[in-house]
Amino acid sequence: MTKTQETGTVSTVVSPDGTSLSVERMGTGPSLVLVDGAFCGRNFGPSRALANALKDSFTVYFYDRRGRGDSGETMPYATEREIEDLQAVLTEAGGNPYVYGISSGAALALEAAAAGVPMRGLATYEAPYTGVQGPDGSPGSHREHLEALLRDGKRGSAVSYFLVKMVGAPAFLPYLLRIMPGVWKKQTAAANTLPYETRVTNNFTAPVERLRTITVPTLVMVGGKAAGPMAQGQKTIAGAIPGSEHRVLEGQTHQVSAAAIATQLRSFFDGGK
Repeated sequence: MTKTQETGTVSTVVSPDGTSLSVERMGTGPSLVLVDGAFCGRNFGPSRALANALKDSFTVYFYDRRGRGDSGETMPYATEREIEDLQAVLTEAGGNPYVYGISSGAALALEAAAAGVPMRGLATYEAPYTGVQGPDGSPGSHREHLEALLRDGKRGSAVSYFLVKMVGAPAFLPYLLRIMPGVWKKQTAAANTLPYETRVTNNFTAPVERLRTITVPTLVMVGGKAAGPMAQGQKTIAGAIPGSEHRVLEGQTHQVSAAAIATQLRSFFDGGK
């Protein structure tokens, strides 16, 4: 039987460049901000299930990153603007909360920590520092190809390219998703943000020198079923951040279960004490 997932209180936070961000809050206890990966937001992806799993231990905040869901989008895009977005959400959460990021959201959280954004503790899961190569043999050409597809109005093709060529999903997956209208519609709706992911992930390359400046207590997690490049990427992160802890979650894939992550966050953040 599937547990009913609760909804929280939704508010609007304004980033320094005027972008409105839709933020949801639920639970009681110390503040914890969740940062989503590609495509995902308050109503699509893992955050709501995780917020429900953690609401008895933390006051959980999760939000639509710019360009997604109910949040706005002010151009031009820059990673610095997304860091400012996250800082605005952290301020809404009390100014010094715990932070958890998954996939590209993990990369964004790491960049924010390296930029000196105040946070009480940081946990990440599979920041995609995999070194995946683009069409011309360089990581940077992924963004150029995505932007060209979007200029031509080929949002579905951009989603397919991102999933298969960049994430490494099987070639049949986009065809399968197309017969799941609710999922495909939400993914294509967020296709405009896919080039942003190449920037926030430093073209899928760990920014080792910046990571070395992080002083926040940090937990770096990876699934036991992660492919070699993903697993190595997490070792690189943990090796660069002074005093960080590295944990392998046995049996988990990139689609990690809310229960597995909730257990780790309670443990690392000392149950919110």
